[in-house]
Amino acid sequence: MSRSESLAEYFRVQARRRLDRVESRDDGRNAKCALALLDTAVYAASLPEDDPLILVLDEAGCFGPLGCEGFDPGEAGNRLVRHWQGGEPHELLLALPAAIAAAT
Repeated sequence: MSRSESLAEYFRVQARRRLDRVESRDDGRNAKCALALLDTAVYAASLPEDDPLILVLDEAGCFGPLGCEGFDPGEAGNRLVRHWQGGEPHELLLALPAAIAAAT
């Protein structure tokens, strides 16, 4: 699996989790977040392996120490994704390395 495919799969899984959440009076927040995460998944799947966003995420350690493992942004990245309220897909991808760095 390529890094862009691994990244896309991560965001699809996160979107499914948001869709499965049941909260009274969330005013569609979980559905909106799920749509934003699905948009990010589609965007990530289209990125070439040498895209600067993929390289920055690799440098942040999101693909393991050798850069060939499945995408895992760690707890700080997961927290950012869980609380993502929407925006452009590249904004989320750019925010991940900063969130990871701030946590260390």
